[in-house]
Amino acid sequence: MSERTDRPASENPDADPNQPANDHSGTGSTRVAVICGLLLLASAINYLDRQTLASASARIKTEFGMLNEQYGDVEAAFGYGFVIGSILFGFLADVISVRWLYPAVLISWSAVTAATAMATGYQDLLWLRLCLGIFEAGHWPCGVRVVRALTRARGRTMGNGLLQSGTSIGAVLAPLVMLSLLSDEVGSWRPAFAIVGGVGLLWVAGWFFTVRASDLPRPESSGAAGSWRVLLHRKMIIVLVVVCLINTSWQLFRAWLHLFLQEGRGYTEQHTLLFNSAWFAATDVGCLGVGAVVLWLCSKGISVTRARQIMFSVCAMLCLTLVALPVLPKGWLLLMILLISGAGALGVFPLYHAFTQDISGKHQGKITGMAGVTAWFLVPPTQKLFGRMVDSTGSYDYGLAAAACLPAAAALILWAFWGVDSDEKQQPSS
Repeated sequence: MSERTDRPASENPDADPNQPANDHSGTGSTRVAVICGLLLLASAINYLDRQTLASASARIKTEFGMLNEQYGDVEAAFGYGFVIGSILFGFLADVISVRWLYPAVLISWSAVTAATAMATGYQDLLWLRLCLGIFEAGHWPCGVRVVRALTRARGRTMGNGLLQSGTSIGAVLAPLVMLSLLSDEVGSWRPAFAIVGGVGLLWVAGWFFTVRASDLPRPESSGAAGSWRVLLHRKMIIVLVVVCLINTSWQLFRAWLHLFLQEGRGYTEQHTLLFNSAWFAATDVGCLGVGAVVLWLCSKGISVTRARQIMFSVCAMLCLTLVALPVLPKGWLLLMILLISGAGALGVFPLYHAFTQDISGKHQGKITGMAGVTAWFLVPPTQKLFGRMVDSTGSYDYGLAAAACLPAAAALILWAFWGVDSDEKQQPSS
């Protein structure tokens, strides 16, 4: 019934969404799995570098004489850097082969992390976190483009889950690395930054050893007009709103959980670091679990989009358990609720990435980059506001509980406005 078109699958809204964007690469399933493994490791390094500061936040605040609002400023600087980097690397990922762009950004952010070991005060941290945000932003346009190039629609949530779950692995390791190095010396947090900053060199060697030029060829240029059209697409606007909500929620959890436990509930530094690792392990379960369940739901005849919407809603409900935070005292129930909500808070991200990959393959870098800009639109001012609120009230509870409601709002938007799958509309040809 629908009219046929010769446009490429990545640009044709009626094309089979199960076809990979890079159908001509000849990349075998084993090599696809290995490359996805490298994506997982890249995400792990990304968050290992990012979370090292949060793991030492209490000590750094004390050494540099910083208020919570100033710590919020440091986190905000990272967010502003992420906005800049999302624009820059989002466009570069569509004109430069990610085989070269990806290792370049990874080496850059690793160097900034290593340089943090030499920070002497609040101003140094501001500039270093700004630069870290710029270069770490390049990870997502590159990684999401690779996943879309090598996977089909049903498997993209799982591929994105592997990409996103690496963030949890890095975040699990960061407190453990810090715990193993901390001593009674004031500056004992510094060696951790130098060590984790050097890990990126190993990944770059593995990347060039594994990935061939034919796996990820240079993207075709499509002109400025096509670029702007895709950025104004109805579904693009939806994912921009969705990612703004879920990323604001996630970044508040990520940045303030350590201080909430240590200063807000009185846990020791050691117990806080160990629980942080457990919490990020729970978020990893959320990432991988949503991909597996989406595949299972599709095998039962549920469409790809419906399966994603269902799992997005489940994750949002898990997040909502954190609204009970203001009435939860220190104890096992509080920790259990934190683990459950953490799984939901990160579990929505592989689903969000899968929705962006349905919009356009040719412009995937720009889509991810511009979504990154929107994702961090509210984060920097919210981080500062959160820190100011804690300074004035002495409580982390209500701010974190409010953040837990944002994924539910995003789920409602997806159900209300995303529409019908392209594979539901297209009739199979005989």
